[in-house]
Amino acid sequence: MANTMQRILRRIRFGEPVVVVSGLPRSGTSMAMRMLEAAELSIVVDGIREADEDNPKGYFELERVKDLAAENNWSWLRDARGKAIKVISYLLKELPDDHNYKVLFMRRDLREVLASQAKMLERRGETNETDDERMVELYENDLWKANYLLKNNSRFETLMIGYREVLDDPLQQAKKISEFLGGGHDVEKMAAAVDPKLYRNRAEQLGS
Repeated sequence: MANTMQRILRRIRFGEPVVVVSGLPRSGTSMAMRMLEAAELSIVVDGIREADEDNPKGYFELERVKDLAAENNWSWLRDARGKAIKVISYLLKELPDDHNYKVLFMRRDLREVLASQAKMLERRGETNETDDERMVELYENDLWKANYLLKNNSRFETLMIGYREVLDDPLQQAKKISEFLGGGHDVEKMAAAVDPKLYRNRAEQLGS
C-alpha cells in the first residue's frame, strides 16, 4: 500500500514515466525494443551502433546511456518521458530519482547469454579473459542487485519478461507488455516484430 501511494505521489510530481528496457547484455533487450517500436511507442536511439550479424535487426541503443554514472545534464532524460530507452541492468542504479520508470526487464538463461557473447566475441576476433564460471557469478550478482533495486525503489515499476517466452508465444507476451504500459497498442504488430525463426536458428548455432 505504501509503495502504491508513493508511486501515485511520484506520478503527480514527476509526470509520465520513462519506459526502460533492461537486462543483461544478449538477453533480448533489442528484441523488446523492436516490439515497442512496432507498437508505435517513440524510442530514444541514435543509430550509432548499426545492425550487424549479431543483431541483424538493430541494437536500438543510445550511446550516452553508457556514461550514465558521469552524466551531469539530464535534460535528454526528461525529454524521454513517455518514450523508451535501453539501459543494461548494471546501469539501472544510475538513473536519477526525479523521474518515474516503467521497466521491461528481460530474463534469459545464463548459458545462452554466455554462449551468445562468446559467439559475438569470436566474430570480432576477441577473447573473454574471464572464465564462464566466474561470469555466471558476476551475472547472478548483477541480477540480484538489479532485482533488489527494482523491488525496493518507488521510482521503478517492473515487468519481468522471459526471452524464451517471447519466442514461444510472442502475442501473449505482447499483450502483457501492452497492459503494463497502459494498453491501447497493436499487439499483433508487436508480436509480428518478433522473428522466432531467426532467434531459434541463432540459438541452435550456439548449441543451446
